[in-house]
Amino acid sequence: MANPKGYLVPVGGAEDKGTDLEKGIIDRNRLSFFELGILKSIVNLVREKELEEPVVEVITTASSIPDEVAKNYKDAFSKLGCNNVGHIRIRNREDANNKEYIDRLLKCNCVMISGGNQLRLSSILGGTKLVDVLKKRYLHDNFVIAGTSAGAMAMSNTMIYEGDASRAHLKGEVKLTTGLGFIENVIIDSHFDKRGRFNRLAQAVAANPGAIGVGLGEDTGVVVIDGKELRAIGSGSVAIIDGKKIDYNNIGDIEFGQPISVENIIVHIMSSGDTYNVQTRKFEGHHVVVNDED
Repeated sequence: MANPKGYLVPVGGAEDKGTDLEKGIIDRNRLSFFELGILKSIVNLVREKELEEPVVEVITTASSIPDEVAKNYKDAFSKLGCNNVGHIRIRNREDANNKEYIDRLLKCNCVMISGGNQLRLSSILGGTKLVDVLKKRYLHDNFVIAGTSAGAMAMSNTMIYEGDASRAHLKGEVKLTTGLGFIENVIIDSHFDKRGRFNRLAQAVAANPGAIGVGLGEDTGVVVIDGKELRAIGSGSVAIIDGKKIDYNNIGDIEFGQPISVENIIVHIMSSGDTYNVQTRKFEGHHVVVNDED
C-alpha cells in the first residue's frame, strides 16, 4: 500500500499556546518556544501547500468543556496568522454523521482533535463516516490530522483508555481498546513524563509486542511522515518502547493483579529533531551542531 500523503501530529498534552502579555500570561521557561513550537509546526505543515488562508477545524468530542476549548484554539491559531478556524462540535454519534460537518472536513486543510476522554472519541467517532473521511483525506491528500492528549492517544489502532500509573506494573490495570486507526502497530500515551506513565505503556507493549509504544511528554509531540517516520517536536522528550525482541514475558501466565516481568524491552529517548522509523524500528537521531566558544 502507498504511503499516506498527509501527516499525523500526536501531541502529549499541555502544549504551549503562546504567551499573552496583555493578560499577564507569561511562561518564563518558554517565552520563545511559541515561535518554535508545536502549533507553529502544525501550521507550517498545512502551509506546505502555499495556502494563503488555510482552514482548520477543531473537533472537541473528547472534552467536557467543548466551547471553551475551541475558543482557546482559535485564539492560539490566530496568533500565528491562521484565522479561518472552525469548531466541529460533536457530542454524540448522530452529530458525527452530520452532513454539514462531513462537508467541512472535505474542504479543510487540517483537523485538530482536542484532549479530554479518549473513550468518548472511540465510542462516538468509531465506525462513522466522519472517521472514514479523515482516513481517506490523510491517505490521499496533503492533509494534517493533529491531536493532543486524548486526541493523540486515539490516533492509533490500539488505544489505552484507562490505567492508574501507580498500579500500572500490575496485570490488568492497563485497559486497552480499539482507537480510530489512523496508524497501526503503534500505541500512544500522553502526559508521559509528568504523570509517570512508563509502566503503563510498557504493560501495553508487553501485551502487544508487535506494536511500538510512543510516550509523549507534555508540550511535545511527533510528526508522522509517510506513515512510518516519527520526527520529535516540542520542548520535552518522546519515549519509544519496542517490544519486538522481548524474551521472557509473564503477562500471559500470571493472575490479574500480579506484577508483570518483561525481559529485553528496548527503550529510546528522543528530543526535538530526532527521528524514529516504525517500520525498520531504527532510531535515526539528527545532526547536532556544536558551537565552540573561546
